[in-house]
Amino acid sequence: MTAASQQTGKWLDAFTRQKPAPAWLAELRQSAFARFAELGFPTTHDEEWRFTNVAPIARAEFKVRPLVGQAAGLSACGLEDARDIVGRYASFEQNAFIALNTAFLDNVTFIRVARGATLEQPIEITYDAGQANGLSHHPRTLIVVGADAHCTIVERYTGSGAYFTNAVTEIVAGDGAVVDHYKVQLEDEAAFHVAAMQVSLGRSANFATHNISLGGALVRNDIGATLSEGTEATVNGLYVVNGTQHVDNHTTIDHAKPHGTSHELYKGILDGRATAVFNGRILVRKDAQKTDSKQTNKNLVLSDEAVINTKPELQIFADDVRCTHGATIGQLDAESMFYLRSRGIGKEQARDLLTYAFAKDIVDRIKVQSLRDSLERVLFEKFHGRSH
Repeated sequence: MTAASQQTGKWLDAFTRQKPAPAWLAELRQSAFARFAELGFPTTHDEEWRFTNVAPIARAEFKVRPLVGQAAGLSACGLEDARDIVGRYASFEQNAFIALNTAFLDNVTFIRVARGATLEQPIEITYDAGQANGLSHHPRTLIVVGADAHCTIVERYTGSGAYFTNAVTEIVAGDGAVVDHYKVQLEDEAAFHVAAMQVSLGRSANFATHNISLGGALVRNDIGATLSEGTEATVNGLYVVNGTQHVDNHTTIDHAKPHGTSHELYKGILDGRATAVFNGRILVRKDAQKTDSKQTNKNLVLSDEAVINTKPELQIFADDVRCTHGATIGQLDAESMFYLRSRGIGKEQARDLLTYAFAKDIVDRIKVQSLRDSLERVLFEKFHGRSH
């Protein structure tokens, strides 16, 4: 038996012991598990996983426990309602973790926003694993927003202990819809978190997502967005890692139609012996003329042992486009440090203030006041507590 089959075989017993499901779901699960067994867990020989070693997840033995999202702000639909949509956008054909999630599909947090509706309050979806040592969860979220509807969605992931969250989120926005999405990952620094989000955007839709990664021992976020004609998409992120934490953000913005606009800003802060990866791909298809796309990745490295691997990618098959990308890796600005020190601020405090200011640039873009306030508190405590 190969090491790969041993690793996938560990999940077979839990898979076969799942409670009975309707025929359509049983078939979907079976197909997904078969694909997971074929693919196996990715290794660093796979280009997409070159800098992220998931061996600690593959080697571990987790008990599967369903984790249902607590949705506030709107009543959720059931799994049966989602049968024609779930899995249509987040494909498991090339992603073992999506395949594993789908194989254990037991529940879906399904939010549907009616055509033309304007929701004043955010839809809050919380996945709290609680004390979850040795457990794995495979949360599934499906959000369908009707044409011309306006809504805000906040996804939160929390928990304590050494456990494994393997999440998949699918978002479908109709023509002219306006969707503000936020994901906040504040899990235990001993936990593993792997997540995929696939977004399909209708004509002239306006979509923004902010992905905040502050916890986890090993974190991987895959984000894909497909744009239609006249669509505008903003894809932002912030990752803060310390100690031996590792975070990997892979994004793909697919300009499938003309006149699309995308803006992407990811900022990272690394300290200790932490490692991070940013891989941002912009795809402009042949018919997607008049595309305007900008991508930026900025990293602040606070220690000599921290490592960031950043790779922007442009794949352009149209000729009338405007696409730019850039990546920076730097330390705290010496002039700013000198300015603060010259005004009586201690070295460590000055360091904390400048680091906080670097992160706050992303936090200030969050439109949900309560979320912005809570993140500011978390970041302030994180940076203040690091050196005092």
